[in-house]
Amino acid sequence: MSEKSTMTLLSACGKGGMATVVKIHASGALKQRFISFGIMRGSEIMMLECSPTKSTFEIKVGNVSLALRKEEAQLIEVNNVR
Repeated sequence: MSEKSTMTLLSACGKGGMATVVKIHASGALKQRFISFGIMRGSEIMMLECSPTKSTFEIKVGNVSLALRKEEAQLIEVNNVR
């Protein structure tokens, strides 16, 4: 039995969720910043916390924990959300 993978935005993931990065819809300095933190195609991301209004997100990529604004999290397309 195969797991159905659906693409969604990182901003839609819930607390404690894991997902795989499919695409980053950013360019220039912001895209380079994401890559420097390890956020790139194929990366596993864990959602540690999200504010009640979902305006900020704390994520973990590898051994790095960082905070993203909602606008930034909406630029990261993920799948295999679990």
